[in-house]
Amino acid sequence: MVSTNYAPEQAGIGPYATQVAEHWAADRGAEVHVLAGIPHYPSWRPDPSYRGRWRATDERSGVLVHRRRHTVPRRQTAVRRALYEASILTHGLVAPPRMGRPDAVLAQMPSLAGGVLAARIARRHAVPFVPVVQDLMGAAAAQSGITGGGRVAGAAAALEGRVLRAAALVGIIHETFRERVHALGVPDHKVRLVPNWSHVAPAGDTREETRERLGWTGRTVLLHAGNMGLKQGLEVLVEAARLHPALHVALMGDGSRRAHLTALAAGLPNVQFLPPADSGDFTDVLAAADGLVVTQRASVLDMSVPSKLTSYFMAARPVIASVAPDGGTAQEVRRSDAGWLVPPEDPAALAAAAAELAEDPAVATALGARGFDYARAHLGREAGLGRISALLDEAISEHRATAGRPVLRAPGAHPGPARPNGRKGNPS
Repeated sequence: MVSTNYAPEQAGIGPYATQVAEHWAADRGAEVHVLAGIPHYPSWRPDPSYRGRWRATDERSGVLVHRRRHTVPRRQTAVRRALYEASILTHGLVAPPRMGRPDAVLAQMPSLAGGVLAARIARRHAVPFVPVVQDLMGAAAAQSGITGGGRVAGAAAALEGRVLRAAALVGIIHETFRERVHALGVPDHKVRLVPNWSHVAPAGDTREETRERLGWTGRTVLLHAGNMGLKQGLEVLVEAARLHPALHVALMGDGSRRAHLTALAAGLPNVQFLPPADSGDFTDVLAAADGLVVTQRASVLDMSVPSKLTSYFMAARPVIASVAPDGGTAQEVRRSDAGWLVPPEDPAALAAAAAELAEDPAVATALGARGFDYARAHLGREAGLGRISALLDEAISEHRATAGRPVLRAPGAHPGPARPNGRKGNPS
C-alpha cells in the first residue's frame, strides 16, 4: 500500500489506510508493506518523534511501515502543495521500500505523488495497481479555494487521469465521484464503489460528565471536529457565533487555518478551540455536543466527502451540514435522515438550525438515533474492509487470468511461502 497518511494520524484517510493494512496482516495472513510519509496531519506539522529522521521502517500491528520524509507546508497554496507532492515523489523514487515481489499495489489517493509511486512499483513488478480515490485532486484545486488552485487544476487533473487510467480497477468512496473519474478517462467497467466506514467506537455513558468537563453544561453547543483547512470554510461557524451570543461553538482539531480562525474569533467568549481528542475520548466528546457540524465552501461539489461524517453518525447526535445541496455530503445527510441541510457560507441559516435544535431536544435525539442506526446498517467496519479486500482480490484474479497463470485462493486463505525477511504470508 502507498498512503502518505497512516497511523498514528487519527484524522482524514490515515485511520482507513491503517485499518485496511492491519486487517490484511491480522485476518488474512498477508505480508503487508506500507510506503507512508511522516505523520503530520491535520496539524501540518511533522511529528516531533521523527525529527531528523529521513527514512524509517517501523512494524505496527504486523505491518511494515516504510516512512520517507517530505516537506510539510504550514500554509496551503498551490505552489506549496506542489512542493509537498514533489518531495513525496522524489524521496519515494530514490528510496523505494525494500521487499519481495508483491501480489498487488494499492494506493490511497488524494496524494498524486502516492498514486504515481504506487503505479510505478506495480509496473516494475508487473502486478495490478489499484487506487482508492478518497479525494479528487484536480477538482480540489479548482474548488477548495487554495491560492493559485485554479491555475494548476488542469495539470493536476491531467496527471490524476494518467494515474487512474493505469489502474487495473479504481475504487471510489462515493457515487458522486463516478462522473469525474469517467471524465478522466476511466471506463465504467473498471470503477467499483468502496464507501468508507465508521472507524470509531460508539460513545460511552458519560455525556453529562463530558459536558461538565468541557464547560458545556447549560449551553447549546455546536461542535466541528477534524481538519481546519480552506475547503471547510469554517469562518461561517465563527460568524454564526458572532450573530447569536447564546450559541456556543466549539472547534476541535487542527489544520492550516486554525491560527486564522483563532484570530477571527478573538473577543468572542462563545467560541472555543479544543485540541484533537484522544482516540479513546473522541466519540464521547462528539456525543456531548448538541449538534455536530460539517461545513464546506459553496464551491465544493464533487471533490470529497468528509470522513468525519462516519464518526458523527456513530456519536448519535444530529448533524448540521452547511454544504452545497448537490454534493456527496448533502446526499449522505439526506440518505441517513440524521440532520439538517443549510446553505453553505450562510451563518444566519446555520444559527437558525442550531436554534431549532435547541428548541426541540426530542427531535434532536431522534435525528441522532437515525444517524447511529444508519452507521450500524451501512457503515460497518467489517463490511467496509470486506469491500476493499474484494476489490483487491478481483484485481489479482483478473490479472492472473489475463497473464495465463492459475487463479489462486484469496490472500490469507492459506499461509504463503516464507519470505526473505522470515515472515509468512502473501505480500500486498
